[in-house]
Amino acid sequence: MISTPLPSPKHQAPPWSSWEQWLNSPPGQYVLAWEEKCLAAAVGDVFGFHAVQIGLPQLDALKANRMPLHALLVSPGEVSLSLESPSETIPAFQQLKTLLSTNRKEHSQRWHVLEGLPSELPFANQSIDLVILPHVLEFAADPHQVLREVDRILLPEGRVIISGFNPASLWGARQYLSHLFGAPYLPRTGQFISLLRLKDWLKLLDYSLDRGQFGCYKLPLQSTSAMARMAYLEPMGNRWWPIFGAVFLISAIKRTPGMRLIGRIPAKRLKPLTQLTPVVEQHARPPQND
Repeated sequence: MISTPLPSPKHQAPPWSSWEQWLNSPPGQYVLAWEEKCLAAAVGDVFGFHAVQIGLPQLDALKANRMPLHALLVSPGEVSLSLESPSETIPAFQQLKTLLSTNRKEHSQRWHVLEGLPSELPFANQSIDLVILPHVLEFAADPHQVLREVDRILLPEGRVIISGFNPASLWGARQYLSHLFGAPYLPRTGQFISLLRLKDWLKLLDYSLDRGQFGCYKLPLQSTSAMARMAYLEPMGNRWWPIFGAVFLISAIKRTPGMRLIGRIPAKRLKPLTQLTPVVEQHARPPQND
């Protein structure tokens, strides 16, 4: 695992903002489309009261989920993201408003945008039924701490769904070679975590994996036309080399030793997410001068 320098406190850039430009590229859109399709199948039959997506607002990970309350957790640093022009800065809550109104019109009443860090989640112990971590661990300074926080807030038999890039793929090989020569195919600030290592981490926390999937078998190219011509690789990859997909998605259930869950905790005993202040209703504060 390659260590990466932390962002300076002056900018407070969230860990997932460094690859926003990549997400707008053809391979980025390709990955987002695949993950949204797989997440729709993964969360559609997960029941409960509260579901949380951590980071990556470009992806509507909970669109197919029917829980009464959904939350999107964004980093406090996202209130002052710089655009391509260094002199042009727009508060991130305006960007999030646009994303919410565009992608989440049908279920906007259930959505709450909250500020917080993945390593210090602003939720009570055992208060969440479902947590989505789309590429969060790869850009976290301490992925173990993120998983410990997820374990803290999840109810017994709660579910966590994690997506990430597969280092044992052509995309992973190209990214590894880019450290020796050439430009990186994926953001250099990210660090790949193998699926086997992630399974070991979840096993230590007493989680059991109930489903998983690899995908994105196209070659690591940049142009839209070139990637469109490789559509035939998807069914071939799923059939002949499934473990070499560029992206994986796994779902794990929190098990509590010596405890058998009979029923869900009533919603009135849980701290409602509506008591937390949504980011989209706040105004960006001017940066503090040290």
